[in-house]
Amino acid sequence: MKNVVVIGGGVAGIQASLDLAERGIHVYLVEKEPSIGGRMALLDKTMSTNDCSICILAPKMNDCFSHPNIEVLEYSEVVGLTGEAGDFTVKVRRKAKYVDASKCTGCGDCMEKCPTEIPNEYNSNLNKRKAIYLPFPQAVPRKATIDEEYCLKLTKNRCGLCQKICKAEAIDYTQKDTMVELSAAAIIVAVGLSVYDPRDLHEYGYGKYENVRTWMEYERLINAAGPTHGHLKCAPDGRRPKKIAFIQCVGSRDVKRCRWCSSVCCMVSIKSAMLANEHYNDLESYIFYSDLRVFSKRFYEYSKRGEKDYRITYIHARPGEIAEDKRTKNLTLYYENEDEGKVDALEVEMVVLATPILPAEDTVRIAETLGLEVDDDGFLKTVDYLQYPVETSKPGVYVAGCCERPKDITESVIQASAAAAKAAVLAEG
Repeated sequence: MKNVVVIGGGVAGIQASLDLAERGIHVYLVEKEPSIGGRMALLDKTMSTNDCSICILAPKMNDCFSHPNIEVLEYSEVVGLTGEAGDFTVKVRRKAKYVDASKCTGCGDCMEKCPTEIPNEYNSNLNKRKAIYLPFPQAVPRKATIDEEYCLKLTKNRCGLCQKICKAEAIDYTQKDTMVELSAAAIIVAVGLSVYDPRDLHEYGYGKYENVRTWMEYERLINAAGPTHGHLKCAPDGRRPKKIAFIQCVGSRDVKRCRWCSSVCCMVSIKSAMLANEHYNDLESYIFYSDLRVFSKRFYEYSKRGEKDYRITYIHARPGEIAEDKRTKNLTLYYENEDEGKVDALEVEMVVLATPILPAEDTVRIAETLGLEVDDDGFLKTVDYLQYPVETSKPGVYVAGCCERPKDITESVIQASAAAAKAAVLAEG
């Protein structure tokens, strides 16, 4: 049987790879980051069961990496494509990690001694990481990577401390990027998502007020593997909040920004409020919404459980302004009280903004490389969402996950399995 190339190592890419591998098809899984796992690896819990996200994903990550029919090409990018359905040639750039993966044990000694600290993108830049790093504790493969943009040895020919202390002698500053060509019968694109930066919504003070966070930043704060080890802390004194406000549709359903509804934001905020109350059972949460979208199985019951058991108050309003107390850093939200026809105010210690899901940053580049079409909003376009939900405009290239449109984890996995079934037809033919 022929090979299949899967682009993107998030939960959709992993599921597609495992489905194909179990059918005896050889898979090349190409992931641009040093570890597979994608966004799901950074979440604390899943909805609507509140199960541990990484506890579900980590076994799949390990199964994927160790499967004899799957070859993971981490820290790599697809840069070219020729051929047609059934006979593609995919050109991949494998970026230098400056670490010999066959020797590295992931012990962490090099990271502990590295003197260079930079913002940690895996924790939404809420803390620092070293120039040599593991993306997150459960990374697969558990091999260090040197960031060539910040490494003093690579940029200024200074330091070299990690090479001196590495007992496995795994550090190799002479590594270069390499190009490989992969033959494939089909391709599955599952490059994931990015999230909207709400700094241009000045009324909410994101980037100005320290206690205004996005939902993704909150996910890392509430996560035991995050920068605060799961403890919610407010500026300036590190106290824990007693009241949190969640604001829906921040930038979404907006003709000037993101016209679409991301479908999952309401449920994410309900889950986040539940988690806050589980950490601190006297904590109160307020969810400001325009329309509460509870679209999937048991989601309505989930929303009602939040109200009944987790001290969540739903307020049908969109705050018009947030003001900060300069002394305490508490935040006051001003909104219209529909029942009484007046403007009300609510003081809280933390505000979490539900920003929309966007196409991944390199979606357009991938589309141009593979010869695919994108829709008006920048997501990869399918032939027909209802009749052909995984077929792109190029025969033999299929799509899965949030690069096609916003969706939750369950939908992404279902679509990934569908794409794998389609790709298998070409690989087995």
